[in-house]
Amino acid sequence: MFGRAHFFVRCFGDFFRMKIRSFFSRIQQLLLLIGCLAMPLSVLADGSVWVLVDTEAAELRIMQGKRVIQSFPDIALGRYGVTANKRRMDNMTPLGEFRITRITRNTRFQLFLGLSYPNTEHARLALEQGWLSESDWRSIERAERRGVEPPQDTPLGGYIGIHGVGEGDPELHELFNWTNGCIALGNDQIEELVTRVGVGTRVIIR
Repeated sequence: MFGRAHFFVRCFGDFFRMKIRSFFSRIQQLLLLIGCLAMPLSVLADGSVWVLVDTEAAELRIMQGKRVIQSFPDIALGRYGVTANKRRMDNMTPLGEFRITRITRNTRFQLFLGLSYPNTEHARLALEQGWLSESDWRSIERAERRGVEPPQDTPLGGYIGIHGVGEGDPELHELFNWTNGCIALGNDQIEELVTRVGVGTRVIIR
């Protein structure tokens, strides 16, 4: 009798643990989306320059605290839109908070400002959903803690940044989203942006 009762307790325990894990995974996705919509208090408090990418308005804004210093309209995003749950090769732009990790000139897109994607928020969500390994999670977490570029070859994808059109058609650029997940500006816009930001500048995509 005791053995049967113990068996049922274990079964129900496993069932509720799975339900609770699923519930908190959904909550975490919601919190990530809310975080993308909210303006971080730390950004507003110190008055530092940061970048806001408003995906709904298709506009990039250079901010200082709450003040808009400059705005660039008609930006292009990933051809399949935006997501808080990005994966490799999905051609979507990740939502979230990042830092500029490198600035590279003379690329095919004229200028490339690499972002610290994937970050620990995206990695934690992917780990809980079972499609990111523990070792990849640890590598991403370690990179963020050290302030360096995270691994770019995990199932989360990588090489996300802000860049120009390069030798592409500037008129087509303004008509539709065409990138593999990056944020694209006109060539004059990216040249102006790089005069106001640097490695370490915060970038919020929402």
